Amino acid sequence: MFTGIIKGMGRVRGISGLGSVYKLSVEAEEIASGAAIGDSIAVNGVCLTLTAKERGVINFDVMGETIKRTTLGKLRPQDSVNLEGALKAGGPISGHFVTGHIDCVGRIRDVRRTAGDVSLEVVFPEGYEKLVVEKGSVALDGISLTIGKVSGNSVIVHIIPHTLKMTTLGAKKAGDEVNIEFDIIGKYIAKHAFS
Repeated sequence: MFTGIIKGMGRVRGISGLGSVYKLSVEAEEIASGAAIGDSIAVNGVCLTLTAKERGVINFDVMGETIKRTTLGKLRPQDSVNLEGALKAGGPISGHFVTGHIDCVGRIRDVRRTAGDVSLEVVFPEGYEKLVVEKGSVALDGISLTIGKVSGNSVIVHIIPHTLKMTTLGAKKAGDEVNIEFDIIGKYIAKHAFS
């Protein structure tokens, strides 16, 4: 379980594999220093298990299914990724409950920059509309964000300067893909209400 409050960014050293298991290596000095083998770490919002670490590099095994259903398979060496270690019991929950289980991949339709504010419009596949509400929560690439506006199968989120600086969102542009995890509470409510 995570909160969507990114603790740092890492840089992809490499991703390789074929078929059922891939190897992902990320340079992340700060996260590596406090992590242990077996820990859960969210990489761009995807919950992965730390399988090895060495001199500021953390390594993960990634299932082929995860590669197909997220943006991880499109990562290239030197790409930046958002990182968050698992929520510790008694720790603050500054964002919202994020599981690290990606629902779908969305595409940024528009990036608007005004004085002191950046907003992103993100389009997601049809069928997920019932899982978003204005002023509700959504995790984009693992970042807990408040939904400013809902329009069919798209949401608009506003990003404060701190979040732009501390995450990969500052470099995003129209056409880029993001991992989306809808609010788990909303998912359970929708399942109950629509089943």
